[in-house]
Amino acid sequence: MSDSNTTNFTNPSTFILLGIPGLEVAHVWISIPFCTMYAIAILGNFTILFIVITEPSLHVPMYYFLFMLAVTDLVLSTSILPKTLSIFWFNSREIDFSTCLTQMYFIHCFLVIESGIFVAMAVDRYVAICHPLRHSTILTNFVVAKIALAVVLRGGMLVLPYPFLARWRPYCRTNIIPHTHCEHMAVVKLACADTRVSSYYGLFVLFCVKGLDVFFITMSYIQILRVVFSLPTKDARLKTFGTCSSHVCAILAFYIPHLFSSLMHRFAHNVPLHFHVLIANMYLLLSPMINPIIYGVRTEQIRKRLLRLFSHKGT
Repeated sequence: MSDSNTTNFTNPSTFILLGIPGLEVAHVWISIPFCTMYAIAILGNFTILFIVITEPSLHVPMYYFLFMLAVTDLVLSTSILPKTLSIFWFNSREIDFSTCLTQMYFIHCFLVIESGIFVAMAVDRYVAICHPLRHSTILTNFVVAKIALAVVLRGGMLVLPYPFLARWRPYCRTNIIPHTHCEHMAVVKLACADTRVSSYYGLFVLFCVKGLDVFFITMSYIQILRVVFSLPTKDARLKTFGTCSSHVCAILAFYIPHLFSSLMHRFAHNVPLHFHVLIANMYLLLSPMINPIIYGVRTEQIRKRLLRLFSHKGT
C-alpha cells in the first residue's frame, strides 16, 4: 500500500468534494436545474420576508413562523449551493476542514430548525381552528418568541455533536468526499476509527427528533380534522381546512424526500452513488424552492399583497 493511502489525516487541512461521482461530464448541465432552483428559492423567500415585514396585517403568529421558515430556507440553500455550483462550473473541489465541518453543522442544524418550525405552525393552526376565540390570548407575541427561541436552541444544541465527533476522529483512509457538500454520514465514513457513535446519534436525531415532530404534527391535525368534520356544511369544512392546505403541502415537501434520502443513505447500499448524491441535493433544494411558491399561491393574504405590489409597479 502506498504512503499516500496510509497517511494519517487526523486533522486534514482540506477535503476534496467530488461533486456527483460518475456524472462529472454532465456537471455543467446538472448545474442548470440546480441554479434555477436556487434562484427561485432566493427570490421567493426574500419576497416572503419583504411582504411579512411591510404588511402590518401579517404581523400575527402564522406569518411570524412563515418568516422564520423563509430565513431558514435561505440559510439552508445558501449553505450548499454556492460551493456546489463552484464545483460544477469551476472544478473548485477543495474545501477547508473547518469550513467543511461548519457547512455540516449549518445544514443539519437548519434542517432540525425547519422541522421545529413546522411543528410550531401546526400548533398555530390547531389553536386557530380548535380554539379560535382564544387564539390571540394563547399565542401572544411573547409566547411566539419563546417558541421560536426553543426551536432555534433545539436545532443548535442537538446538531452540535456532529462537527465535534467528526473533528476528534482520525482520517487515515482518504480526504476525498464523494458528494457535493459535507453531508454528515459522507464525512463520518472517511474516518478510520469506530463511527458507530456518530451513526447511532444521527439515527437518534432522525427518528427521535423528527419522528416526534411528525407525531406532534399528526396529533394536531387529528384534532383539527375532528373540528373540521363537525362543522355543519361542506363549504365551511372546505374553507376551514383550506387555511391548513399550504402547511400540509409544505410538510409533505419537506419530510418525504428527507426521510427517503436519510434511510436510503444508511440502508440502500446497492443504489448507485450518484443517485444518493442527487437525492440528497434535491431534498435540500426542493423545500426552500417550493415553500414560497406554496404559500404565495395558496395563502390569500400573501397572494393579494403580491398582486398589489405588482400592480403598483405597473402603474
